Amino acid sequence: LNSVLEKGVFYAAQQVYGLSFKPRTDLPVYHPDVKTYEVFDAKNQSIGIYYLDFYTRDNKSGGAWMSNFIDQAKHQQQKPVIINVFNYKKPLPGKPSLINMDDVSTMFHEFGHSLHGLLSDLKYVSLSGTNVPRDFVEYPSQINEHFATEPKILKNYALHYQSKKPLPASLLSKFLQAQNFNQGYINVEKLAAASIDLAWHNVSDFTQINDVNAFELKALQDYNLAINQVPPRYHSSYFNHIWGGGYASSYYAYIWSEVLDHDSWDWFVKHGGATRTNGDRFAKHILSVGNLPDLNEAYKAFTGEAPSSKSLLKNKNLID
Repeated sequence: LNSVLEKGVFYAAQQVYGLSFKPRTDLPVYHPDVKTYEVFDAKNQSIGIYYLDFYTRDNKSGGAWMSNFIDQAKHQQQKPVIINVFNYKKPLPGKPSLINMDDVSTMFHEFGHSLHGLLSDLKYVSLSGTNVPRDFVEYPSQINEHFATEPKILKNYALHYQSKKPLPASLLSKFLQAQNFNQGYINVEKLAAASIDLAWHNVSDFTQINDVNAFELKALQDYNLAINQVPPRYHSSYFNHIWGGGYASSYYAYIWSEVLDHDSWDWFVKHGGATRTNGDRFAKHILSVGNLPDLNEAYKAFTGEAPSSKSLLKNKNLID
C-alpha cells in the first residue's frame, strides 16, 4: 500500500504535474490511522493539505471516496484541504498491507478526484474543484487510473514486497488483456440502465403509466437494448441512483466520463504519455478551471477537438 501511494500515486503526480508531498504529523486527525501530507507545486509553493484514511473500521462507511474539508477559493483566500477515504484491510503489526490491482486502480482513481481539487484555481467555492456537472466529475478520476499502468510509473512501484523484483511483463500483459473480458455485457448493462433513467425523466404525465415493467421494456426496446441475455443492472423499483442518489437523468454520466477519459488518454499517448508538458496542459484546461468555462470548450482546448466514442470502443476491444 505505501509503495503504491508514495512510489506510484505520488510519483505519477510529481512526474506529470510537478507536485511533491511532505508528511505533516503535527496536524490534528480524527483517527490515529489517518495520514496527512502538505502538497507543494513545481515552484515549491504550498497549495493544499491532503488527508488519507486507508483502513476499514466498524463505524466507517464502505467504499472509497474523495471529499473536501475546505474548497479552494481565491475570494476567501482558501487553499484546499482534501481527504481520500478507503476500506483496505489493516495489516497485522509488523506485516505489510498488500492490495490487489483493483485496489491500486481505486487509489489512482480517487486521487484523480483529489488532483481536481488540489489544482483548482478559481475565485469562488461554488465553481472550484469538483463542483462540476455530474457527467464531467468522474472524468479526471478515470483518466488518472491510466497512470497506474504507464510503464515508467508501474516499474517504480510494482515491486514484490519481499524480493523487490519488478512485476513480470507476462503477468502485466495478462492483466491488461483481462480488462477487456465481458465488456460487451458490461457496457450493454450500463446503457440499459441509463436508458431507463432517461425514459423516466422524460415522462410529463405519470398518470398515464399503469405498468412499470411494461414502461421499462418499452424504454429498452426503443434503444434496441431489450436483450434477454443482458438484463438491466437495476429495475426502477430499486434504482436508487436516479431517485435519491443524485443521478436523476444523469446515470449516463458513467459511460460519458469514460468516453472523455479514453479519448483524452489517447491524446496523452500520442503526445508522449506521462510528461510534464502533457500534465501542465491537462491541468491548465481541465483540472484548474472548475465549472467556470463551457466544459465542452475546455475539453476541445485540451485535445483540439470534440470527444469521440471511438477510443472507448477500441480500448475496450469492441471495435478494431
